[in-house]
Amino acid sequence: MMQAISHIFMGMYLVLIVLLSLYGVHRYWILYLYYRYYKWAKPIPVPDLPAQLPMVTVQLPVFNERYVVERLVDAVCKLDYPRDRLEIQVLDDSTDDTVDIVHAKVTQLEQEGFCIKQLRRVDRRGFKAGALEAGLACAKGEYLAIFDADFVPPSDFLQKTIPWFNDSGVGMVQTRWGHLNEKYSLLTWVQSIFLDGHFLIEHTARNRSGAFFNFNGTAGIWRRTAIMNSGGWQHDTLTEDLDLSYRAQMNGWRFVFLPDVVCPAELPVDINAFKTQQNRWTMGAVQTAKKMLPTIWRSPLSLKVKVEATFHLTACVGYVLAAALSVLLPLSLYFRAYSHWPLTGLLEGFALAATTISLGIFYGICQRDLYADWKTRLRNLPLMISMGVGICLSNARAVIQGLSPRQFEFRRTPKYSVVKNDRSWKKKTYRTGRPTAALFEFLFAVYFLAAAFAAYQLKQWISLPFIALFGFGFAYVAFLTAAHSMSRTNLEFPKALPS
Repeated sequence: MMQAISHIFMGMYLVLIVLLSLYGVHRYWILYLYYRYYKWAKPIPVPDLPAQLPMVTVQLPVFNERYVVERLVDAVCKLDYPRDRLEIQVLDDSTDDTVDIVHAKVTQLEQEGFCIKQLRRVDRRGFKAGALEAGLACAKGEYLAIFDADFVPPSDFLQKTIPWFNDSGVGMVQTRWGHLNEKYSLLTWVQSIFLDGHFLIEHTARNRSGAFFNFNGTAGIWRRTAIMNSGGWQHDTLTEDLDLSYRAQMNGWRFVFLPDVVCPAELPVDINAFKTQQNRWTMGAVQTAKKMLPTIWRSPLSLKVKVEATFHLTACVGYVLAAALSVLLPLSLYFRAYSHWPLTGLLEGFALAATTISLGIFYGICQRDLYADWKTRLRNLPLMISMGVGICLSNARAVIQGLSPRQFEFRRTPKYSVVKNDRSWKKKTYRTGRPTAALFEFLFAVYFLAAAFAAYQLKQWISLPFIALFGFGFAYVAFLTAAHSMSRTNLEFPKALPS
């Protein structure tokens, strides 16, 4: 009886690690595309600015951003572009004193000659997508640049993006995100590595190889007709940017990614804010996959584009697989004693090469190609991999929520204007999280600590690195979640608007 149960369990365990390995193997494929179509290819000539500069509307969707909104508006007003060809919309859905801060700033800039407006709505219907939709309805621009509140666009942003629209088939140009505060803490270092890999390697590989990639909600610029002809901004997912990107590309519009044009932003310094951001991105990606994949597979698109779109939109399923593996991996130490399957060790070795090693190579190449001090930065790679495991429980929950028919609120990522090594953000408002939120990560950390001792005693040397990786990831995320949640004392609370 026990042997039969062991065979069933080990079968489930091995199927799980093979499924995880598929996404790891796909990572190697993305690296191949990156080298073939970018590193080994001839550089694409940069087009010239048009003789007659077009009208551009810059849209700034904000919601309760008292700490960063002035920094954003100031940066946009420094854009190197003729004032008579530039319109600025502050799409302000705020419910606190951000409204007054924006009003004062807009009034001052109007007096200085800028074409800038504060647009308010009676409610937050559609959240960010609804705000962008409302702004589009009254925008003057032929092109629309969008920046979230935590971004600081460089002054030459429009000078470097507008020329690509000389090609009438280009619907959107996306730039690479940079980081204002990557050196603030280990948490911000880890996030910077995640984002660098996503932008430099994933976006570049997909865009240059002819696959679909996506506008990231900010630091990009759209052709107005591309938005209008593709159904406009829709708010039935939490990632309106990803949704519109796929609809526009299926409608025939081409996108351009500019890896050498960098738009810096502030990284979340609070683990709870980081989890909120990851939760929204994960849930929205699943909602978009549910909405778009059936249409994609029924379309006349090439098989290559369909397969890549499937991997792209379902990448978050890896969190569910990782969460399931977190349960099964320690138990496999017990059950494998009854099964004696010779392929177990071979498949585990394959999984190690396909997942953990592929992550190290993927992000290591990314850091090498971006930074002169890349060797120093590689020290953070093991922590980055562990962090990915540590957040798998909260993100797996987001995947399941994304599959449900229920509509969830757009929970924005709190920003605190933290670019220096100070701790004042701990007393600022917008803080979220409870110490009890760390409970499940803590329990899994203890679970894997016990598993590590068992693996050592049983001499399961192949399983031990996996167990250590998982255990440290859960322990680190649990510690940060509890520590940052308990620091929510003596907070500043802005005055709310009168009801």
